[in-house]
Amino acid sequence: MMKKSATSVTKNFKFDHRDSSPLYAQLARKIAEAIRAGQYQVDEALPSERLLSESLSVSRVTARKAIDRLVEQGMVVRRQGSGNYIAPRFEQPLTRLSSFSEELSRRGYTPSSRWLKRTVALPSADEQVSLGISPATKVARLERLRLADDVVMAYEVSVLPQSILKRPSEVEGSLYAYLEGLKQGPVRALQHIGAMNTSPKLASQLGISVGEALLFITRIGYNEAGRAVELTISYCRSDYYDFIAELRRE
Repeated sequence: MMKKSATSVTKNFKFDHRDSSPLYAQLARKIAEAIRAGQYQVDEALPSERLLSESLSVSRVTARKAIDRLVEQGMVVRRQGSGNYIAPRFEQPLTRLSSFSEELSRRGYTPSSRWLKRTVALPSADEQVSLGISPATKVARLERLRLADDVVMAYEVSVLPQSILKRPSEVEGSLYAYLEGLKQGPVRALQHIGAMNTSPKLASQLGISVGEALLFITRIGYNEAGRAVELTISYCRSDYYDFIAELRRE
């Protein structure tokens, strides 16, 4: 992919002497604004430190520190011997019940799944409590990696009573879209978000280092009758995944 010139992205950048923040921080903000405005695409290369330095008449140290700031914020990833690239980042609102696929498609990403398991089994004790079912009630269990533009974003396990999802092998893309086709889709959900350190198994599946921070999300979806129809547990990469909420003061 052809690299954009530094001036095409930061042509309006000027050092604001009234701003008390250092030059590298101002430059990092300008590049971040260009990323959010869609001037860069996921996995596209940033201009090199040298090109930024020469085009904007700043030192290499300033350019490097600006990119360091973007890496810390999870907007840019470094690839050894290759350069700096735009990281995929998924912001999911907390006020709307929607699927992973719906949110990604809405933001211009291409969602996909790498299936690990689609089976029917007996529920665990925690699944029985969450779904309000008996130990003898069979459940459909879906286990997969969730991808955005071929980048692994999350490891996800969804469990549903088999009376809701009789043939889990038929689910290919969006689970919610499939359930809505059966008129079994959830209309509300309770979601809990926490944090955890990556285990060796999760690190291998997500392609990250053992001990890195993950977002741990548990969602229970309910149908119109108030019955629990879905339990989904997601382990999301914190460098790619954000949750946003709009708050209003009464």
